[in-house]
Amino acid sequence: MTFKYRISRTSSRQLWAYLFIFPQVVFFLAFTVYPIVMSYVYTLYDWSGIGPITRYVGLGNYRQLFEDPLFWKSYRNSFIYMVSNVALVMPTSFLMALLLNSKRIKGVVFYRTIYFIPVISTTAIVGIIMRMIFGNDKATFNNILLALGLIDQPIPWLLQSGTAMVILILVGSWLFFGMCLVYWLAVLQSLPAEIYDAAKVDGAGFWNGLRYITIPLLIPSALVILLLNVLHSFNAFDLVMTLTGGGPFFATQTVDLYIYKAAFSMFGLPRIGYGSAAGVSFGLSVSVIAGVLGLLIRAVRKLNSTQKGLR
Repeated sequence: MTFKYRISRTSSRQLWAYLFIFPQVVFFLAFTVYPIVMSYVYTLYDWSGIGPITRYVGLGNYRQLFEDPLFWKSYRNSFIYMVSNVALVMPTSFLMALLLNSKRIKGVVFYRTIYFIPVISTTAIVGIIMRMIFGNDKATFNNILLALGLIDQPIPWLLQSGTAMVILILVGSWLFFGMCLVYWLAVLQSLPAEIYDAAKVDGAGFWNGLRYITIPLLIPSALVILLLNVLHSFNAFDLVMTLTGGGPFFATQTVDLYIYKAAFSMFGLPRIGYGSAAGVSFGLSVSVIAGVLGLLIRAVRKLNSTQKGLR
């Protein structure tokens, strides 16, 4: 009797668990799985988003996409933005984390908060504000440079291809710097203090500790932070849209902005099928990059565990 009661009680708990999970599963299927599946289906049709899906074009959308030089230019801009963002944020945030992790620095919480403020700010609002700072001849940045006598005439920062991309990269790096800093600090504070104490007893200084202890221990976590930084850098739609709009002459247009324009405004009429083809193509390429980094992370962790086993 007791055994049957336990089975009944366990089944009842499982039933309640499934009932609580069910709404979340429904939302996940409706708003995540279904849109992903349908985006692949839309790529095979020339559909405006209105009316029935009837005009089947097969791989025609992909063929047109790969023959469009603007798509490849946007693709190149996305990679330039990503590589530049990673190259700026990763080392600078690591150095700042080393500094803030030092016991000699006072007011660490204050500095963390200051650096993290851009992360919790709305990216679109930041883009609009930065556009006001750099956007025209009477913008704030030009006024400061003129007042200091550093320039003789205003510089159209967002109307020149080179400077517009530089401004976009700097603002994007500033936005993610605080998050990357928190990642590094979390990893640094998780390292065992006993190793550093033993190294100090053996006469190791700061630089030797950094080179032979900190950096080797950080490699697996650094790859994870790199992956997060890469994925974040590819998601730049709201910043590009509000800061430069992809201009001048598509010099800062990234693939996510190209997808939006291709789907809703580039051809005069919406072309959901073509935009879906662009989104699927870009998504697959990002997935390949993320997969390679994921395999690298797994290999490094496996190597570390093997080395620990040998010790």
